[in-house]
Amino acid sequence: MDRHTGKVCQGVDHLDQSVADILGTPLGTRIGRRDYGSLVPEQLDQPNNTLGRTRIFAAAALALLRQEGRARIARVTLSPGLSPSHAVLTVTGRRVDVAGTPAFSTSTTVRALSALVQGVNA
Repeated sequence: MDRHTGKVCQGVDHLDQSVADILGTPLGTRIGRRDYGSLVPEQLDQPNNTLGRTRIFAAAALALLRQEGRARIARVTLSPGLSPSHAVLTVTGRRVDVAGTPAFSTSTTVRALSALVQGVNA
């Protein structure tokens, strides 16, 4: 189901939505599913250096490996978002749930944990 329209959402569209939800949900914040989400929002608050970016890539890859069995991730890239507390992650890979499907690529904007907390307290 599409989370914005409530209409049926299938295939690559559902996979895109799932990837965005997993990467944008801070680990431990989903009631009843504390292991759902990723460390990406937390890592975006860390210094923007080689180690910090490597940790973001690792956090994204591990979260998707653990929670999105329909895809095998080949590459994660990081670009600046519209504000300092945002980043755009582009995930490229292939679907493994349907034989013969082409590779997919999806981009999602992720907010840093500090921006999420600030938004709640505003």
